[in-house]
Amino acid sequence: MKKKYHVYGIGAALVDTEIEVTDNDLQQLSVDKGLMTLVDEERQSELVEQLSDHLTACRRASGGSAANTIIAVSCFGGKTFYSCKVADDDNGRFYLDDLGNAGVDYHTDGELPSGITGKCLVLITPDAERSMNTYLGISETLSETELNHDAIAQSEYLYLEGYLVTSETGRAAAIRAREIAEQQGVKTALSLSDPGMVAFFKGGLQDMIGEQVDLLFCNSDEALGWTETDILDTAAERLQAIAKTFVITLGAKGALVYDGNALIPIPPYPVTAVDSNGAGDMFAGAFLYAITQGHSHEVAGHLASMASASVVSQYGPRLDHQQYPHLLNLLDNGHVGAAAESG
Repeated sequence: MKKKYHVYGIGAALVDTEIEVTDNDLQQLSVDKGLMTLVDEERQSELVEQLSDHLTACRRASGGSAANTIIAVSCFGGKTFYSCKVADDDNGRFYLDDLGNAGVDYHTDGELPSGITGKCLVLITPDAERSMNTYLGISETLSETELNHDAIAQSEYLYLEGYLVTSETGRAAAIRAREIAEQQGVKTALSLSDPGMVAFFKGGLQDMIGEQVDLLFCNSDEALGWTETDILDTAAERLQAIAKTFVITLGAKGALVYDGNALIPIPPYPVTAVDSNGAGDMFAGAFLYAITQGHSHEVAGHLASMASASVVSQYGPRLDHQQYPHLLNLLDNGHVGAAAESG
């Protein structure tokens, strides 16, 4: 039976602000480079104030890791649903409108709760690395209440962001969503999200994963950290214990895809990187779109590699609207992973 949605996602709802900084700025501000750090609103406001002369024009957009992925699936043409929690404030109302404009369905009971919608300060250094300082706001109380059981059951994949592990109610919601998906025969996918999540919340992530997810996304640092090795091949072998299939992104070196039978190297698409924010999210979105359209894991890897390369070559976690059909045109005309499709 054909499902209503290709992917159902659950994660934090964050409104992003990007600021260009130097490595020296990060040191002076005591910001951990390349990681996501949870901060309170006072600390976030302090950082914005100290960097006020660095502010660059940045279009406001709904963000958060899983949201970026779900929006990517939708912009490629997939049918999506997203569960999150926003407050009854300007950012919250904007966030839901932006999801809707991106073609994403979302769960709401109508009246939004009082509070502050989550915000993420993204600091971009000249090497294109992103360092995130996140004030979760009301997203910290995301819970099972925000789940839509019918929408999960009507989806091909459930997608969970690893960042949910930092919230007790968010982690419980992720676990419950996975249980519903497993009961309904819906495939499960999870992103480890950040090396810090692996280092400090591995037990909670294991609870979210359960016995085994159908698809795992991680970068090389997360893969090596999870499997407690410094050898990538060993990490890939050990990840098979928690995931039926998986992707290890390797930055400028491409990616490694395991399709359940074999490890497949995915070559990089060379670009001049300016902003790595959202690269992994875009990779997951393009990959999920491709496999839910019937493409192989290898072809999905090629499309995802191209899409993430496009994202890092510009500022912000999304592509321009015309870039999605351009990538799909390459896919449809056999220019993406042609050898894999014929094989």
